[in-house]
Amino acid sequence: METYLKIIWAYLKIGLFGFGGGYAMLSLIQREVVDSGWITSQMFTDIVAISQMTPGPIGINSATYIGYVVTGSVIGSIVATLTVVIPPFILTLIAYHYIERHKQSPIIQGALFGLRPVVVGLIASAALLLMNSENFGYLTSERIATIAICIAAFCCVYFTRIHPIFVIILAGIAGLIIF
Repeated sequence: METYLKIIWAYLKIGLFGFGGGYAMLSLIQREVVDSGWITSQMFTDIVAISQMTPGPIGINSATYIGYVVTGSVIGSIVATLTVVIPPFILTLIAYHYIERHKQSPIIQGALFGLRPVVVGLIASAALLLMNSENFGYLTSERIATIAICIAAFCCVYFTRIHPIFVIILAGIAGLIIF
């Protein structure tokens, strides 16, 4: 029971303060589940990769997976998932009502304007968080290949019109061939 209460507390914080979506939540998730010793940094990196490949938001997918890993049960998955989803859902309903009523208010416009850079900063933090030793550690031939795939994927998506799904498939094929 204590484990479930810890999951509820951790994902309540993540759900309430995870502004900017799943990628912005990653630093919060990492702090709550890796720093607390529930999972290793390597497992966290793997969970992020799996959560990106499965349909749905990364924050919810990772909550479902981590809830299962920590408790060893589907109930743990359900508890973590509901805890990360329900609070922001309720806050969104309340915020929508308030923002819709006062959308011309300089206070609301200022607050929303102030939140934009925070979201960008949190997403940038998630990118830096994933640049860990599990992904980009000591330079070995495997790490050099990993960095090359990362740079190639970034360039394909950022500088060309190649669809991200195609880039993901190509990276997977490259990984199968190289590793």
